[in-house]
Amino acid sequence: MKILILLITLIVISELCAVDACRSYCGNITVDYPFGIRNGCGHPSYRDLLFCMNDVLMFHISSGSYRVLDIDYAYQSITLHDPHMSTCETIVLGGKGNGFEAEDWRAPYFNPTSDNVFMLIGCSPKSPIFQGFPEKKLPCRNISGMSCEEYMSCPAWDMVGYRQPGLSSGSGPPMCCGIGFESVKAINLSKLECEGYSSAYNLAPLKLRGPSDWAYGIRIKYELQGSDSFCRACVATSGTCGYESADGGGLRHVCICDHHNSTTNCDSVITPTVASSSVRPKTIGSLIFCFITMNINFQRRVTH
Repeated sequence: MKILILLITLIVISELCAVDACRSYCGNITVDYPFGIRNGCGHPSYRDLLFCMNDVLMFHISSGSYRVLDIDYAYQSITLHDPHMSTCETIVLGGKGNGFEAEDWRAPYFNPTSDNVFMLIGCSPKSPIFQGFPEKKLPCRNISGMSCEEYMSCPAWDMVGYRQPGLSSGSGPPMCCGIGFESVKAINLSKLECEGYSSAYNLAPLKLRGPSDWAYGIRIKYELQGSDSFCRACVATSGTCGYESADGGGLRHVCICDHHNSTTNCDSVITPTVASSSVRPKTIGSLIFCFITMNINFQRRVTH
């Protein structure tokens, strides 16, 4: 009788505790496909990108680590914050900012959106962006209604002593140069020989009132590498998209189902693959842990 009660209890708990094997939360941000913060979850090409540290979601690429402000799955974009980036309230100099530069193999799938303006600050006359100046036309421009002319009206410029009526210092290059990411392909302050930078984006269809209303951060457009038809078929059969080690090395897509992993979808009848315990949604261990947790909570309520 006790065994029967235990089995019934485990079944009930499995329904109460069952969650998407890979969907996670870090702070108030949902982490879902193609991203993942658990081994075996998400798209294999997006592994080792996101890390949850003390409820703070971090994004890591070759140029550094950034705090994730938002992930918009509908528009496939992720918004990042660089702590060394200048804003309208603070100007950060000394070339400490990470900027944005992804690994070569990731670069085709991670690029700042077209409405993202990078404002490079205090760049050397020898900077690659000023090659040929003044004969050649400067790449500095207005992007999505945002420009350095407006940015330099921010009160923070008074605090660093760089604020001037115009952008140029004498006959030299401008103190601030607004550019689109496509002009340089990578925001690397060391290579560009700049003292600092700011990044802002405009999602509103109308021109904003001024730089104090801009949204500061690096808004990245992400794209899936290859077709996502496998994932769609997996989700349609109540599975979760993930990956696992393939025979002979490398990684392959896998559909994580209730009791097995599949190389097709959860309705397939082929021999299941060996599922990684880190992404199994309903293991005995997790059920026992959930049972113990519920029992402790119950005992607490009884004693109080």
